[in-house]
Amino acid sequence: MKNPLLSLEGTIICGLVLTIVLAIIIKGAGLDYAWWSFFFRWLHVASGVMWIGHLYYFNFTQIPTMPKIPDELKPAIGKHIAPAALFWFRWGAMATIVTGLILAHLNGYLGSALALGLTDGVPKNTAIGVGMWLGIIMWFNVWFIIWPNQKKALGMVQVEAAEKAKAARIAMLTSRTNTMLSIPMLYAMVAAQNIY
Repeated sequence: MKNPLLSLEGTIICGLVLTIVLAIIIKGAGLDYAWWSFFFRWLHVASGVMWIGHLYYFNFTQIPTMPKIPDELKPAIGKHIAPAALFWFRWGAMATIVTGLILAHLNGYLGSALALGLTDGVPKNTAIGVGMWLGIIMWFNVWFIIWPNQKKALGMVQVEAAEKAKAARIAMLTSRTNTMLSIPMLYAMVAAQNIY
């Protein structure tokens, strides 16, 4: 039998099988409302790890390292690594937003959180609402600013050299903006779950 850890697909399948076994041990066979709420929270956190993990990879590793890479090696990053990382980055953002909105709906605080708790005066809904809005702004930045500009910067969309440089700068600064916003976003999300 082939070692499943030799491929990403095999590794993910093994992780999912272990998770299902663990879920059955912990919860049993009943898939009630509380379980579905938990399930979407788990998906939301897993998606967020994928998204913010890539955001931090770009800002803490790739961007600072690129000037140190010899010019002849840079095409490998721009043609192979960055496009793959950007795929998981943007779809991690989409999955995080979708599962977060579903989770908020399932738990009955979607409207109040989007209104920053102003409709019911619940501090927990204010905290989670601030986190949600920061996440929505970050998601918007990923899909409508970073990704279109990265396509130009990586040569996936052909533009003049000056436009390519401008696009790279816009993508980098917007990515840095998202890194900055991720700090209070994570604080607000965790505060809503632990302070209130």
